[in-house]
Amino acid sequence: MAQATFHFPRGFLWGAATAAHQVEGNNTNNNWWAWEQEEGRIIQGQKSGLACDWWNGRWREDFDRAAEAGHNAHRMSVEWSRIQPAPDRWDENALDRYREMMRGLTERGMTPLVTLHHFSDPLWLSEMGGWENEKVVDYFIPFVNKVVEALREYVNLWVTINEPNVLVTNAYVMGVFPPGKTDLGAMYRATVNMIRAHALAYQAIHKIQPTARVGLAFQYRGLLPSKTWSPLDRFAAGMQSRLFNDLFPEALVSGVLRLPVVSRHIPEARGTQDFLGINYYTQEYVAFNLLKAGEMFGQRSFHPQAELSETGFIANDPEGLFKALKWGMRFELPILITENGVEDSQDSLRPRYIIQHLHQVWKAVNFNFPVKGYFHWSLVDNFEWERGWTQRFGLWGLDVETQTRLTRPSADLFAEICRENGISSEMVARYAPALFESMFPN
Repeated sequence: MAQATFHFPRGFLWGAATAAHQVEGNNTNNNWWAWEQEEGRIIQGQKSGLACDWWNGRWREDFDRAAEAGHNAHRMSVEWSRIQPAPDRWDENALDRYREMMRGLTERGMTPLVTLHHFSDPLWLSEMGGWENEKVVDYFIPFVNKVVEALREYVNLWVTINEPNVLVTNAYVMGVFPPGKTDLGAMYRATVNMIRAHALAYQAIHKIQPTARVGLAFQYRGLLPSKTWSPLDRFAAGMQSRLFNDLFPEALVSGVLRLPVVSRHIPEARGTQDFLGINYYTQEYVAFNLLKAGEMFGQRSFHPQAELSETGFIANDPEGLFKALKWGMRFELPILITENGVEDSQDSLRPRYIIQHLHQVWKAVNFNFPVKGYFHWSLVDNFEWERGWTQRFGLWGLDVETQTRLTRPSADLFAEICRENGISSEMVARYAPALFESMFPN
């Protein structure tokens, strides 16, 4: 049997990712908690409830597990509505609790990567129009200043906004995130305000912490023509990819938001990234369809031979991650894979998914792509937004009723990868033997 190890560069960041509303529990003062109370908003009427009970302290045991598993970093977010429960009030106790979490990470030898906005808004902000209201920028910057001042002792890596492309699509086009609109004008206003908020936050963070590294985390979704020979398929795939993947990061390079029918100059956004965060889960194939005008005349589907996750939400298409990293190279920045994972309550697909995707990362690194770290989504099963508890992404499983954690084989596999800083033939033989011959041919 062939024996070899695919090693990663020294100093590579290995960790998992979480988000405040999804793990803390009882975030009662934000727009997502209110959204959960409305009938039909969440699958099966499920609610976040206690989530993973981090606000009551169970982050400690989850951080312990991550540290014991060899993670040297962790990505998490802070909850705006806890820190600023009203426009004119700050909660110092909440900031103290976040300081304790950051100290907990550093004491366990893990580098914190902190996201300042991960989908949820304070209720008072959403009542003012949320990201559609240009005044959101005037509120976001003081919040950023407050958090960075409080956590600067422990944190040097910041994501300003998580997946702004997903947020504007789901909140203002698809209507599945609050405020539940299908309004392209609202999407445009929110997009402009998010770019401005990021740009000014970037400047504010660097004023407080000149050595900080600041970026955005974008979800990159491969959108390829179903038939490469078809100009119509190529047109539809190209338009969808441009709108979903390219608009935000290109605006941070050029200072111009370029939409198909309008451009908006945002000069303060130019050059406001120190690294590029890429969230990748899957890719899709786009066929031209006149009935899909709202989706740029493109109907999406997964590759017919791809393995699908248990709810059909994700196709295991690891080559798409290499393409995502190749796409990221155009921005000439260090790259962090800020999310990558698959929903899999039985942990039957996840070991193969992890190995195959990390093999693509290894290939990219060996092409001298500047990939500096990988954060698996997620550390523990958590509340998956409009999909509730129906999807289980965790390395560790969660019994929502008892808060009991279950170690999945993937947690052990990922631990071995983290400790080795690589993928060995022995790991593949043990956790995903079906991949062995293709990865380690005799």
